[in-house]
Amino acid sequence: MNQWLDERLHLSRLNDKFLRKAFPVHHSFFLGEITLFALIILILTGILLALSYEPSNTLVVNSFDPGTADKPNLVPAAYHSALKINAMPFGDMLRRIHHWCANIMVAASVIHMMRIYFTGAFKKPREINWWIGLLAMIFAGLTAVTGYILPYDNYAYNTVKVVYGITASVPWVGPWLAQAAFAGNFPGEGIIPRIYGYHIMLLPMILLGTVGAHMLIMVKQKHTQPGYAKRLAYKKIVGVPLMTQQTPIMLLLALLFAGLVLLFSAFIPVHPVEFFGPPSTTPINNIKPDWYLLWVFGALAIIPSFEWHLLGGIIGSEFAGAMVFPGIVIGALFLVPLLDRSKENIYYAENPTNHPVRLAAGVAFLAFLLMLSLAGYKPDLISAGVLKTASANTVLWILAILVPAVAYFATMAIVRGIARLREADERERAAHAELPSQGAHSHD
Repeated sequence: MNQWLDERLHLSRLNDKFLRKAFPVHHSFFLGEITLFALIILILTGILLALSYEPSNTLVVNSFDPGTADKPNLVPAAYHSALKINAMPFGDMLRRIHHWCANIMVAASVIHMMRIYFTGAFKKPREINWWIGLLAMIFAGLTAVTGYILPYDNYAYNTVKVVYGITASVPWVGPWLAQAAFAGNFPGEGIIPRIYGYHIMLLPMILLGTVGAHMLIMVKQKHTQPGYAKRLAYKKIVGVPLMTQQTPIMLLLALLFAGLVLLFSAFIPVHPVEFFGPPSTTPINNIKPDWYLLWVFGALAIIPSFEWHLLGGIIGSEFAGAMVFPGIVIGALFLVPLLDRSKENIYYAENPTNHPVRLAAGVAFLAFLLMLSLAGYKPDLISAGVLKTASANTVLWILAILVPAVAYFATMAIVRGIARLREADERERAAHAELPSQGAHSHD
């Protein structure tokens, strides 16, 4: 039977080409696999949730609180279906698993890209995979954003209202772009079906395409090798084969990951749609996005309000803070492989301390994003009395500039200290190596 299949499908070539691929045995290389496992669970739970979700904002009677015959309690069908999912056996659990896997997927992809950056794994010939990985991370965030709009409670309503306003702030074409993206003016009847289409079809297709391309290129170019591989077999692939050893490790990790997500979801609730209620004209104060977009929200919060009129278009602070500034930040990440001037290293993951400027710049960049995320809590800091309203923007801007600068120079100082300790260790080892020869000379 095996020979019959091999003659027709050439399975032996598949085994030699892919199934015998060597995978490095190092804990940091599992970050990409965790991202993949989270995506798989998201797809499975998303299919189950879609079976009971109604992608419509048509008003229906709320069966959980129907009101009276004279005055029925009408709510959007999407919101009502979210209530029904919560009331189903394990329905709320499915929502929790879906929610937390989305956050874990984004977090794991961020840490995965951090590992690639700090170890220099983005260098030639891996620049294309760095760019594809960034695209996958961006679309993972966008997919998650469209997902928490779908319950269409009052929180989601206010969220999509903000997103619509940001889209409409694009100079010259903003209103047309917002209507094209959200199926008409806000709040239109087609907004939930349009976002539902984004969430279950367009964005997942792009996400699967980028992840698939990322994995294929990785298989073609092979992993960067951990540092220990240089000592074991120089410029050779050191690892375990996919089919006989790496696959059981991956399955064990997948089961462990799924168990931890289930445990996590069992005890930590997600967004309470019942608490916020259906969409209404009552605004929600201090609305915030999820953690991975909080830095954009913080930049928008502390950029001074302005409005420039240019050739019939309006360039305002909303467009600058929510689109131009994030575009510059993300663009800098895409330029990393082109800006790095260190020596090419195709085979091995680099020690971050051997490249102090890159390490310090990465730490400063993370500190910058953290300070912008802190700025996203400006209303909370003001209400708690930590900041004064008049000086809040100034203080947060100072922190956003000063803390990354301190982080940069502190990292450089620490790396220099590590380099001096290494030099001292090498001198000590050299001195110990000379002692036997000196002793032998005196004996003669």
